[in-house]
Amino acid sequence: MLIGDVARRSGVSARMLRHYESLGLVRPTGRSEAGYREYSSEDIRRIFHIESLRSLGLSLREVGLALDDPGFTPSGLVDDLIRQTRERIAAETELLTRLRRINAAEPAGWEDVLRTVALLQALGSESAGKRQRAALSSAEEGPVPVEALAEAALSETDPNVAGALRWALARSGDTGLPLLAEGLGSPVAEVRRRAVQSIAEIPGGAATALLRQALTNSDVVVRRSAALALGTRGVADAVPTLIDMIVEGVNDVDAADALSALASDPASTDQIATGLVGRLAQGDVEASARRRLTQALADIPGTTTSRALADLSNDDDRAVALTATYLLTLRGAQ
Repeated sequence: MLIGDVARRSGVSARMLRHYESLGLVRPTGRSEAGYREYSSEDIRRIFHIESLRSLGLSLREVGLALDDPGFTPSGLVDDLIRQTRERIAAETELLTRLRRINAAEPAGWEDVLRTVALLQALGSESAGKRQRAALSSAEEGPVPVEALAEAALSETDPNVAGALRWALARSGDTGLPLLAEGLGSPVAEVRRRAVQSIAEIPGGAATALLRQALTNSDVVVRRSAALALGTRGVADAVPTLIDMIVEGVNDVDAADALSALASDPASTDQIATGLVGRLAQGDVEASARRRLTQALADIPGTTTSRALADLSNDDDRAVALTATYLLTLRGAQ
């Protein structure tokens, strides 16, 4: 079969067939009397093998080595191709992510683009100091890729850098909340906890709504962090979780402070007092927890609290009785 016929039937141009020949990939078996290249059935089969391997992403050099190596194993080749493809996809995905972040910052000119690229590179640095400086300077550098800040906050392990990233996110408004909301549902505990910490520092109703949702998160650490943040925002939904924290002795001082802040709202005062008194009345509460609950009543105003302290001043637990008596004295002096 002459080269023109091979080109038509195989879909490989005559020029490419000559190139294959120059590389030694496939040589025509013979020549016609007029000197034209003639390809045998075996030659054509080899051409199809070449095209098949090229379709997998092999270079012509790799194709030649694969076809001429007697020890060639297809499984090894496929494994290498899988690895190379994954690396290429990862690189392309990283590039796409970077481009999206730059575009999200709405650059007005090349200076903005270059500034954003520099920030992204600094946030990805192995140096914690460089990452921290990048986070702190981001608000002063013009358009900020908030998505990049949010992703960095969710993955940052250094506490100082993490604090700087949360600060930068808070200054950027609530644009990063959708990504942080995804972080709350992450299968990785540390990502969930970084997400709620970041949301807690962002003001506004959208962040508060996410914190309310976090009160039902399956991760108890997330629930506690959300409750502390909601307490400072005056959201009474946090009261049950805050009381649980006092009982369990986990950040109990912070939880009591949050309850005190909530109790400044008369609408929440009775709920808080009733909740604390109710837990004190439960027979399965340990002595140390009863003492913490009694102490938590200190800054809760109202008659419910006063009656509870009067009862507790006669408690069988001397420490509880003394604490209640002292708190009653303070209330009487006010």
